[in-house]
Amino acid sequence: MTAVEDVAWNLEPLLADESVDDLLSRGAKLVDQLMAAKGTIASLSAEGLADFMTTHAELQEVLGRALSYVNLRFAVNTADPVIANQMQAAMERVTTLTTPLVFFDLEWTALPDDQAAALLADPRLGFCRHHLASLRRYRPHLLSEAEEQLDSQKDQSGRQAWVRLFGELTSQITVEIDGETAPLERGLSQLMSNDRGVRQRAAAAITEGLAPGLRTRAYVYNTLMLDRSINDRVRNYPTWISSWNLANEASDASVNALVQAVQDRYDLPRRWYALKGRLLGLERLADYDRMAAVTDENPHVEWDDAVSTVLDAYGSFSPELASAARRFFDERWIDAPLRDSKRPGAFCSYTVAGHHPYLFLNWTSTTRDVLTLAHEMGHGLHGYLARPQGVFHQSTPLTVAETASVFGETVTFNRLLEQTTDPSLRLSLLASQVEGAIATVFRQVSMNRFEDSAHNARRSEGELSVDRLGELWFDSQTAMFGDTVEVTDGYRSWWSYVPHFIGTPGYVYAYAFGQLFALSVYGRYLEEGPSFVPRYLDLLAAGGSLPPEELGKIVGCDLSDPGFWASGLRIVEGQVTAAEDAARAAGRLG
Repeated sequence: MTAVEDVAWNLEPLLADESVDDLLSRGAKLVDQLMAAKGTIASLSAEGLADFMTTHAELQEVLGRALSYVNLRFAVNTADPVIANQMQAAMERVTTLTTPLVFFDLEWTALPDDQAAALLADPRLGFCRHHLASLRRYRPHLLSEAEEQLDSQKDQSGRQAWVRLFGELTSQITVEIDGETAPLERGLSQLMSNDRGVRQRAAAAITEGLAPGLRTRAYVYNTLMLDRSINDRVRNYPTWISSWNLANEASDASVNALVQAVQDRYDLPRRWYALKGRLLGLERLADYDRMAAVTDENPHVEWDDAVSTVLDAYGSFSPELASAARRFFDERWIDAPLRDSKRPGAFCSYTVAGHHPYLFLNWTSTTRDVLTLAHEMGHGLHGYLARPQGVFHQSTPLTVAETASVFGETVTFNRLLEQTTDPSLRLSLLASQVEGAIATVFRQVSMNRFEDSAHNARRSEGELSVDRLGELWFDSQTAMFGDTVEVTDGYRSWWSYVPHFIGTPGYVYAYAFGQLFALSVYGRYLEEGPSFVPRYLDLLAAGGSLPPEELGKIVGCDLSDPGFWASGLRIVEGQVTAAEDAARAAGRLG
């Protein structure tokens, strides 16, 4: 049996027998080669531009290996000053090296449209075509070369520094659980207990644990919101989220349509929370009841059992995916155990196209953790299959980045459900599925509404107090809950540990986008069966080589159809109905 404490990743292959300094030195030489082309981009032939971009890809590979290594080491040990110093030094050096290369973006985007189109039509630029085409969308928002260089260099002591500080602050948050000091993740996991007393104590411990550094984290958030507003004003972005939408290859209007469509169906989470209140014997849920188990079933899941479950689920859909997934376990591409000073949460790092992804978990031995493993494995397989696309096209916009993860989680969930005949266990699983959908679609949109109100208030009111931020958080959450959930005063500070607000402002709506897109893709699979699998694998292998709308067409989804979001939301509605039916079958509704 594998002890989860031994599931630690091996990062040394990232360096490929070189040191971080060796990689950075190699990167410096490649930068010198690229800088020789300064002032000539407008005169390059397709062959010359392809040569330039090939060298640029090599640079991204070299620097990406170094940065991935130092950042992943820091993620599992944020308290080690040697690791932190190495990460900071590498980031600073990479910024210094790459800042002068801003000349390329400026010269490329300045080309006349017809000249750029002729170059992009050349097959020799296929490996970077979509990347180059996407760069040109930024033309109205670019500054002068001197300004761009200054902005890039000052980012080290500005946004990047504040994001790092927030990460260090949150990784040090502890909670007192049963007389013992534990990481924040331990307290959050206890909110799923079927014992309300445990949940109440955990919620109180979390609120208490968040209190000591709350003002500091609020100051960090205020500073980053101010930084964003200055950047938007200087670069002529109309709203606080417009730059993020551009990066996601989504228009402001399409994102607003998504957000509005989800808000219009807030009846679904309210319907679930009303049912959950009945299942728990409560007239009204409190915020700390939202994730409570609705049955007495709370199985402890061993790591090896989780691995078998996930591999079996992926194998039931595609042996090719299962074979690739097995490598993550066998070749130490995963770091799973809870540790002191380890960053909270879970993520997948693609690293670089010439290597392989890594998965980061905080394993607490619950069924939810099994689905989190399946989710992150989906990300990992997406990155793994898209490696042949190269550095410019391996990653997708965030709007479709959740496709493989949600799909893999859904396949795993349905595999678990197929194997479960006990009515109480089936209800527990279906409740978990509904809550996952609510967390990914509705909660993320409610958090987007918090971000929207916070950024706009910061611009109109000035620096926001802890109380004001708590008020905005309260308002955004109660809008979703309606009168089905009581939001306690302690919950007003719980915005302050969410890393997305700090490191990737505006990111959270992409979860809803990705969830609804993935559910629609899964619906196609249910309709078409095995014949759908090759097209799904083609979608993953395409990476980010096409715009989201074109990626959708690979699997027969039309993202431009206004009814697209409604179809995904209907699937969520079906999940709520299935949970209600399961509750009746289990004799829980009288």
